[in-house]
Formats: sequence, C-alpha cells, structure tokens
Amino acid sequence: MTASLAAITTLPARAIEREELLEQMKRMRPSDMTVLETKSIGGGTYTLAIYAIKGDASDPDLRRYKLWKEYPDNLVVPTESVNCGRTSPLRVTRDNDAIYIRRLNPGGPITAANRENHLVWWAACVPSQAGQDPATLSTKARELGYSGLLVETIETLRVPSP
Repeated sequence: MTASLAAITTLPARAIEREELLEQMKRMRPSDMTVLETKSIGGGTYTLAIYAIKGDASDPDLRRYKLWKEYPDNLVVPTESVNCGRTSPLRVTRDNDAIYIRRLNPGGPITAANRENHLVWWAACVPSQAGQDPATLSTKARELGYSGLLVETIETLRVPSP
C-alpha cells in the first residue's frame, strides 16, 4: 500500500475494502488540483493531475509540486520538482530504487516516452498551459525563450539499499 493510502487516519476502525478506500481518496482530491490527462487503461481510468505547486525562495527557476496519479486500483502521490530555466529545463522524480533527472526540450518533439514529463513540466512552469497537449506548444516555448533544440536525456542515480 502506498504511503498516501496509509496516511488516511479519519477512517473508521472497521476493515475497509480497497475499492472503497480509493473512492474515498477520489472524493478527497485537493481543491487546487489541475487534471493534466485522463486516459483509459486496463480495467478503468488513469488520471494524472498536479497540485501544491510552490516556487523556491533561493532559485526562481525551481518548482516543487505533488502529482496525483490515480489508477483504477491504486493512488500514488509523489512529491517532485522541475527546473524551468531556459538553459536546463528538467524534471526530477524518484522511486524506491533511484532518482531520475530528466533533461527536457520544451518546444521539441513529443513522444509517448516523454509526454508525461512535458505535461508535468508545462503545468509546473507555465500553469496557464496546464493540461494542454505539449505537442502543440512549440510556438509558446519559443515565445518564452526556449530554443526547442535541447537534447533530452535521463540520468539515473541509484539509491543505496538499506
């Protein structure tokens, strides 16, 4: 069970079915949540949303936020960050095994492999474009000073085993 599901402490002491818990979490969606994408996947609907976007006092290019990844049978709520700078736009994510640094190319080609990265980056860095198809934002990226010519890469930093 994810930490987000385990964190609910207002539930009755009786045993609760997983489906009921997921429905309860859906009703508890944050008020500042913006849905970025909804799509059908095996057994139901996947929803990707962002909320609690905060700037960094020491670096105006940094943003921290929470994602809401709602699967038909699970809810994952990671905290992540992006760099919105014109020379080094990136998204930093983490799982149990590693930290992933994804260098992005706003205004560049969008593929199935980088689509979520760009959806999240645009929502955190340019909230007025949240939920827009990033493949249609090339002109907007250039207006904002991004070249569209950066090389996209992923760097994986392994987390030591406990």
